[in-house]
Amino acid sequence: QVHLVEAGGGLVQAGGSLRLSCADSGRTSRNYAVGWFRQAPGKEREFVATISWRGTTTDYLDSVKGRFTISRDNAKNTVYLQMNNLKPEDTARYYCAANFRGVASTLPSNYDYWGQGTQVTVSS
Repeated sequence: QVHLVEAGGGLVQAGGSLRLSCADSGRTSRNYAVGWFRQAPGKEREFVATISWRGTTTDYLDSVKGRFTISRDNAKNTVYLQMNNLKPEDTARYYCAANFRGVASTLPSNYDYWGQGTQVTVSS
């Protein structure tokens, strides 16, 4: 069983930084890839970043490339999303998700477990 808990969201001014974390307290022995998604009010859930089990493969939404970095520490069962140079359009609730295929994926339908999300608000 995977139990994902996101943390690190908050209110920040444009140009600022936040680091989100996604911790798995379920301690599953299975390998899984992780994705970060976001959803703003009135909009559909959107892919942000993904990382494979070994961390060798990553992918990003075009609009966050060069600003966001996904990483993981499997010894700590935690995945991070470092977000720099934040913009008002990054405002959303951010969710992490796990997929037991182990392969980084941009598709929400490929993910098996989801966290409850953490709110990120960027003021202009």
